[in-house]
Amino acid sequence: MSLVAEKHEGYLRNLDKDRESLEKMMTEHLRMGGAYWGVSALALLQKADEEQHREEIIEWILTCRDPCNPGGFSPNVGHDADITATHYALLVLAIYGGLDRVDGASVAEYIASLQREDGSFSGDRWGEVDVRFTYCALSALTILGHLDRVDVDACTRWILRCCNYDGAFGPMPRAESHAAYTFCAVQALALADALDAVDLDALGWWLCERQTPGGGFNGRPEKAPDVCYSWWILSALATIGRAHWIDGDKLADFIFAAQDAEDGGIADRPGDVADVFHTFFGLAGLSLLRKADLAPIHPVYALPSATVEALGLPAVLTEFSS
Repeated sequence: MSLVAEKHEGYLRNLDKDRESLEKMMTEHLRMGGAYWGVSALALLQKADEEQHREEIIEWILTCRDPCNPGGFSPNVGHDADITATHYALLVLAIYGGLDRVDGASVAEYIASLQREDGSFSGDRWGEVDVRFTYCALSALTILGHLDRVDVDACTRWILRCCNYDGAFGPMPRAESHAAYTFCAVQALALADALDAVDLDALGWWLCERQTPGGGFNGRPEKAPDVCYSWWILSALATIGRAHWIDGDKLADFIFAAQDAEDGGIADRPGDVADVFHTFFGLAGLSLLRKADLAPIHPVYALPSATVEALGLPAVLTEFSS
């Protein structure tokens, strides 16, 4: 099997055509995430948007700034700002070379205001806490060059409290290990230069045990495989230097089988309906596997490696430095 790249490009470019559908309205709160997944997928396909469309997206992102939370971005116009949407906004602006269009110090101040006394981060002003927001905070602040605005040591100690007996991480202390949250913890620790505090062999073994007989990864034991974990797990394994512990050929075949060969896009698993979320993460997994003609992606920043190099960001991982 091989990548149907032209079909995927067509699928991605037509995502915003039907603006009156029920699906479009029901996913209004995911719009900033959708922009990141779509733009990043096109970047991996090496099909950057034309200048006009690029400017339209940048302008839309700028309209998502929340006047009630200065420096923060909301997931869509008229919504409350949150740390995840702010991170997504910065990632898209980074890909499009538009970071100079925002006040980095103001964004950093907003993110820093969400750190709690125990080192963790709230997702927004309402106070929900989990390790996703910690990764978003450290990644965004690193991209902005303002990591010194937060207490990284306290943050590291809180992340390590999320580590379980099996070597993996849950969303918060004493919560069940989960592959997506483990990705967030691993990459946050990489940004904090604190991976040496983790038993990497135990962590790597838990991650590689997520590969199912069909080649795909699941997020927890006894769960069905899902294409999105091709990114969450493989990137974490790449970061800790243990990507060779899994069967890359079988994983690639699982992703290829989840493609919609007629209309483009990648689904969560073979036979299901494609969506932009799984399309990006499937392509990202294939990029890390080097099983298709795709632009390289950085496993920590979740940005094309060319963008990381253009911005002069800390390489974090020697293998992925220029």
